[in-house]
Amino acid sequence: MTAVDLGLPIVRGTSDVSARPDTPLLLDKFGRVAKDLRVSLTDRCNLRCTYCMPAEGLDWLQKDELLTDAELIRLMRIAVVDLGVTDIRFTGGEPLLRRGLEQVIAATAELEPRPRMSMTSNGIGLKRRAQSLKDAGLNRINVSLDTLDPDRFATLTRRDRITDVLDGLDAAREAGLEPVKVNSVLLRGMNEDEAVPLLRFCVENGYQLRFIEQMPLDPQHGWTRTNMVTADEILAMLSTAYTLTPESAPRGGAPAERWLVDGGPAVVGVIASVTRPFCAACDRTRLTSDGQIRNCLFSQTETDLRALLRDGSPDAAIADAWRATMWAKAAGHGINDAGFHQPDRPMSAIGG
Repeated sequence: MTAVDLGLPIVRGTSDVSARPDTPLLLDKFGRVAKDLRVSLTDRCNLRCTYCMPAEGLDWLQKDELLTDAELIRLMRIAVVDLGVTDIRFTGGEPLLRRGLEQVIAATAELEPRPRMSMTSNGIGLKRRAQSLKDAGLNRINVSLDTLDPDRFATLTRRDRITDVLDGLDAAREAGLEPVKVNSVLLRGMNEDEAVPLLRFCVENGYQLRFIEQMPLDPQHGWTRTNMVTADEILAMLSTAYTLTPESAPRGGAPAERWLVDGGPAVVGVIASVTRPFCAACDRTRLTSDGQIRNCLFSQTETDLRALLRDGSPDAAIADAWRATMWAKAAGHGINDAGFHQPDRPMSAIGG
C-alpha cells in the first residue's frame, strides 16, 4: 500500500507548474483529476450543531465579501466549460439561506455540457422549496439528520426543528430529488445507539443513508479520536440487525463505501475519512462562498479567485490559477500524520 493509498504524507505542493502536462483539466501531480466541484453558497447556518459551531454562531462573512450571483455563475461556467467539471454540489453553511438559490441553479443547468447538480442541506425550509429546486434543475439532495429523537435533536442542534427536517425529506422525495440521501454523524455518548434506527428509518422511507466519521473541522478545535465513532464500529452495530454485502459496482471517486442491506435494493454508505482515507481517488475541488479555491478539505492554503474576478482578469487567467492550485494538491489530507493541523476555517466556512 502506498502513501497515497493511505492519504499520507501531508506534503504541501507549490505553485510551480513547469512540469504540469498540457491539459485543460484539473490534474494534480498524482494523476487525479478533479471533476466534482463543491460550491459553498454561504457560511451562515440556522442550526448550531455542537460538533460544527458554538451556540452563539460564528463571525459571518460580510455581504461584500461573498461572491455575487454573477461571479458565482461565471466561476461555475469556467469550471464546466474550461476545466472539465461534470458534477456540482451546492453546500454551506446552509445553502437554502442563499437568496436567489433557484436562479443560481437554473443558470447552472443552462451550462453546456450540463453538469449533474446536487445539494447538501440541513432540511430547514426544504418542505416549501423542494419542488422549486427540482424545477430549477437540481437533480438530487443530501439532508443532514443525526438523530430521530426530538429531544436529542434539540440538544445536538440547539434548535427544536426536527419536524421541519422530516417534512423536508418527505417533500424532496415527492419532488423527485432522488436519490434522497441522509447524512448522519454519530457521536460517542450522544447518539451512537441510533445507527440501526437511522438505517431502519431510511430503508422504510426509501432514503439512502450515509454515516460520516466525525472530522477535525470544528471551530473550537475540540475534536478527539475518542469521541469519534469509527466505520468499523458503525458496521458492527448495523450488522446486529442487517446483513451487509459490499456493493460490487466500482467506487470510483465516491467518498462512501457502500453495502447492500439484506441483499438490496436498499444500500447504506460509510464515509470513513479518518480511519479509511480515500485520498488516492479524490476528484473534488472546493469553492468557498467568498471565492477561495481549496484543493483539499483540509488544505492550509487557498487561492483567491474573487480578487481575479474583481480586478478584471480574463477567464483564461482564472482557469490557469485554478489549475495551478489543483496541481499543488498534496497526496493526502494527513489526518493520521503526527504533524497534522486543523484548517483555520471550520467546516461551515469551507463548505461540505
